[in-house]
Amino acid sequence: MTRRIVVLSAGLGSPSSSRLLADRLSVAAARALQEAGEQVEVEVVELREHAVDLAHQLVTGFAGTRLDEVLDRVGTADAVVAVSPVFNGSYGGLFKMFVDALPVGSLDGVPVLLGATGGSARHSLVLEHALRPLFAYLRATTTSTGVFAATEDWASPGELDARIERAGQELARLVLGSGRARPAAVDPYDVSAFSFAR
Repeated sequence: MTRRIVVLSAGLGSPSSSRLLADRLSVAAARALQEAGEQVEVEVVELREHAVDLAHQLVTGFAGTRLDEVLDRVGTADAVVAVSPVFNGSYGGLFKMFVDALPVGSLDGVPVLLGATGGSARHSLVLEHALRPLFAYLRATTTSTGVFAATEDWASPGELDARIERAGQELARLVLGSGRARPAAVDPYDVSAFSFAR
Protein backbone atom coordinates (compact mmCIF):
# COMPACT_ATOMS: atom_id res chain seq x y z
CA MET A 1 0.00 0.00 0.00
CA THR A 2 1.37 3.40 -0.98
CA ARG A 3 1.03 6.18 1.57
CA ARG A 4 0.15 9.53 -0.01
CA ILE A 5 1.42 12.77 1.52
CA VAL A 6 -0.01 15.99 0.12
CA VAL A 7 2.14 19.05 0.79
CA LEU A 8 0.46 22.47 0.87
CA SER A 9 2.84 25.39 0.42
CA ALA A 10 1.35 28.88 0.71
CA GLY A 11 4.53 30.76 -0.16
CA LEU A 12 4.03 33.63 -2.56
CA GLY A 13 7.47 33.78 -4.15
CA SER A 14 9.41 31.37 -6.28
CA PRO A 15 11.45 30.08 -4.63
CA SER A 16 10.01 30.68 -1.16
CA SER A 17 11.13 29.77 2.33
CA SER A 18 7.70 28.18 2.90
CA ARG A 19 8.26 25.82 -0.03
CA LEU A 20 11.76 25.03 1.23
CA LEU A 21 10.42 24.16 4.68
CA ALA A 22 7.52 22.17 3.20
CA ASP A 23 9.92 20.12 1.07
CA ARG A 24 12.18 19.34 4.00
CA LEU A 25 9.28 18.35 6.25
CA SER A 26 7.82 16.02 3.62
CA VAL A 27 11.23 14.44 2.97
CA ALA A 28 11.66 13.77 6.70
CA ALA A 29 8.19 12.21 6.96
CA ALA A 30 8.63 10.13 3.79
CA ARG A 31 12.01 8.86 4.99
CA ALA A 32 10.53 7.80 8.34
CA LEU A 33 7.72 5.94 6.57
CA GLN A 34 10.15 4.24 4.17
CA GLU A 35 12.29 3.13 7.11
CA ALA A 36 9.13 1.47 8.45
CA GLY A 37 8.78 -0.43 5.16
CA GLU A 38 6.12 1.76 3.54
CA GLN A 39 6.00 3.01 -0.03
CA VAL A 40 5.45 6.76 -0.17
CA GLU A 41 4.15 9.16 -2.79
CA VAL A 42 4.58 12.90 -2.16
CA GLU A 43 2.59 15.52 -4.06
CA VAL A 44 3.36 19.22 -3.61
CA VAL A 45 0.63 21.80 -4.15
CA GLU A 46 1.80 25.40 -4.60
CA LEU A 47 -1.27 27.33 -3.51
CA ARG A 48 -0.19 30.46 -5.40
CA GLU A 49 -0.79 28.54 -8.64
CA HIS A 50 -4.46 28.25 -7.63
CA ALA A 51 -4.94 31.82 -6.35
CA VAL A 52 -7.28 32.89 -9.17
CA ASP A 53 -9.41 29.74 -8.86
CA LEU A 54 -9.60 30.26 -5.10
CA ALA A 55 -10.78 33.84 -5.59
CA HIS A 56 -13.45 32.66 -8.02
CA GLN A 57 -14.53 29.94 -5.61
CA LEU A 58 -14.74 32.48 -2.79
CA VAL A 59 -17.08 34.83 -4.64
CA THR A 60 -19.11 32.35 -6.72
CA GLY A 61 -19.08 29.21 -4.57
CA PHE A 62 -17.83 27.10 -7.46
CA ALA A 63 -14.29 25.74 -7.72
CA GLY A 64 -12.81 25.24 -11.15
CA THR A 65 -11.80 21.80 -12.37
CA ARG A 66 -8.13 22.23 -11.40
CA LEU A 67 -8.99 23.36 -7.88
CA ASP A 68 -11.59 20.60 -7.49
CA GLU A 69 -8.92 18.01 -8.30
CA VAL A 70 -6.57 19.45 -5.67
CA LEU A 71 -9.32 19.52 -3.04
CA ASP A 72 -10.12 15.87 -3.83
CA ARG A 73 -6.46 14.87 -3.47
CA VAL A 74 -6.24 16.56 -0.09
CA GLY A 75 -9.41 14.80 1.02
CA THR A 76 -8.02 11.37 0.12
CA ALA A 77 -4.46 11.89 1.41
CA ASP A 78 -2.97 9.69 4.12
CA ALA A 79 -1.24 12.77 5.55
CA VAL A 80 -0.88 16.49 4.90
CA VAL A 81 2.07 18.82 5.41
CA ALA A 82 0.76 22.41 5.59
CA VAL A 83 3.13 25.39 5.59
CA SER A 84 2.24 29.08 5.49
CA PRO A 85 4.26 32.27 5.69
CA VAL A 86 3.30 34.60 8.53
CA PHE A 87 1.63 37.90 7.72
CA ASN A 88 0.60 40.31 10.50
CA GLY A 89 0.93 37.63 13.17
CA SER A 90 -1.11 34.90 11.47
CA TYR A 91 -1.23 32.55 8.48
CA GLY A 92 -1.51 34.11 5.04
CA GLY A 93 -4.75 34.98 3.31
CA LEU A 94 -4.03 32.59 0.44
CA PHE A 95 -3.63 29.75 2.94
CA LYS A 96 -6.95 30.62 4.62
CA MET A 97 -8.72 30.86 1.27
CA PHE A 98 -7.64 27.31 0.48
CA VAL A 99 -8.72 26.00 3.87
CA ASP A 100 -12.09 27.72 3.43
CA ALA A 101 -12.50 25.95 0.07
CA LEU A 102 -12.09 22.47 1.58
CA PRO A 103 -15.36 20.52 1.73
CA VAL A 104 -16.68 19.85 5.23
CA GLY A 105 -15.03 16.77 6.72
CA SER A 106 -12.09 16.71 4.29
CA LEU A 107 -9.51 16.58 7.07
CA ASP A 108 -11.41 14.57 9.69
CA GLY A 109 -8.79 12.43 11.44
CA VAL A 110 -6.11 13.16 8.83
CA PRO A 111 -2.56 13.37 10.24
CA VAL A 112 -1.23 16.89 9.61
CA LEU A 113 2.22 18.37 10.16
CA LEU A 114 2.12 22.16 10.59
CA GLY A 115 4.85 24.55 9.54
CA ALA A 116 5.29 28.30 9.22
CA THR A 117 7.97 30.74 8.11
CA GLY A 118 8.64 34.33 9.04
CA GLY A 119 11.29 36.99 9.22
CA SER A 120 11.64 36.81 12.99
CA ALA A 121 11.35 34.22 15.74
CA ARG A 122 8.82 36.57 17.38
CA HIS A 123 6.23 35.06 15.05
CA SER A 124 6.83 31.47 16.12
CA LEU A 125 3.69 31.34 18.28
CA VAL A 126 1.62 31.43 15.09
CA LEU A 127 1.77 27.63 15.20
CA GLU A 128 0.01 27.44 18.56
CA HIS A 129 -2.24 30.50 18.40
CA ALA A 130 -3.41 30.37 14.78
CA LEU A 131 -2.59 27.19 12.86
CA ARG A 132 -3.23 24.56 15.54
CA PRO A 133 -6.68 25.93 16.52
CA LEU A 134 -7.63 26.13 12.82
CA PHE A 135 -6.76 22.48 12.21
CA ALA A 136 -8.39 21.43 15.49
CA TYR A 137 -11.60 23.01 14.19
CA LEU A 138 -11.18 20.98 10.98
CA ARG A 139 -10.83 17.86 13.19
CA ALA A 140 -7.41 16.99 11.79
CA THR A 141 -4.89 15.12 13.94
CA THR A 142 -1.84 17.36 14.21
CA THR A 143 1.64 16.30 15.22
CA SER A 144 2.82 17.46 18.65
CA THR A 145 5.75 19.20 17.00
CA GLY A 146 5.11 22.03 14.58
CA VAL A 147 8.06 23.70 12.86
CA PHE A 148 8.59 27.43 12.57
CA ALA A 149 11.56 28.66 10.54
CA ALA A 150 12.72 32.26 10.94
CA THR A 151 15.21 33.87 8.59
CA GLU A 152 18.10 33.24 10.97
CA ASP A 153 17.27 29.52 11.20
CA TRP A 154 18.39 28.98 7.61
CA ALA A 155 21.85 30.42 8.36
CA SER A 156 22.57 27.95 11.18
CA PRO A 157 20.17 25.08 10.59
CA GLY A 158 21.31 22.59 13.25
CA GLU A 159 18.37 23.08 15.61
CA LEU A 160 15.96 23.48 12.68
CA ASP A 161 17.16 20.15 11.24
CA ALA A 162 16.44 18.45 14.56
CA ARG A 163 12.91 19.87 14.74
CA ILE A 164 12.21 18.86 11.14
CA GLU A 165 13.34 15.28 11.79
CA ARG A 166 11.31 15.01 14.99
CA ALA A 167 8.18 16.38 13.30
CA GLY A 168 8.63 14.06 10.30
CA GLN A 169 8.91 11.04 12.57
CA GLU A 170 5.80 12.10 14.49
CA LEU A 171 3.82 12.40 11.26
CA ALA A 172 4.98 8.96 10.16
CA ARG A 173 3.87 7.45 13.49
CA LEU A 174 0.44 9.05 13.13
CA VAL A 175 0.09 7.69 9.60
CA LEU A 176 1.14 4.20 10.66
CA GLY A 177 -1.24 4.26 13.61
CA SER A 178 -4.22 5.70 11.77
CA GLY A 179 -4.92 2.95 9.24
CA ARG A 180 -7.01 5.60 7.43
CA ALA A 181 -9.83 4.83 9.84
CA ARG A 182 -11.26 8.30 9.45
CA PRO A 183 -14.70 9.15 10.77
CA ALA A 184 -17.41 9.61 8.16
CA ALA A 185 -18.00 13.20 7.13
CA VAL A 186 -21.13 14.74 8.63
CA ASP A 187 -23.27 17.25 6.75
CA PRO A 188 -23.69 20.08 9.29
CA TYR A 189 -27.15 20.82 7.86
CA ASP A 190 -28.43 17.25 8.11
CA VAL A 191 -30.20 17.10 11.49
CA SER A 192 -30.77 13.36 11.11
CA ALA A 193 -27.04 12.90 11.85
CA PHE A 194 -27.59 14.09 15.41
CA SER A 195 -29.58 12.70 18.30
CA PHE A 196 -31.50 15.06 20.51
CA ALA A 197 -32.41 14.47 24.16
CA ARG A 198 -36.13 14.56 24.82
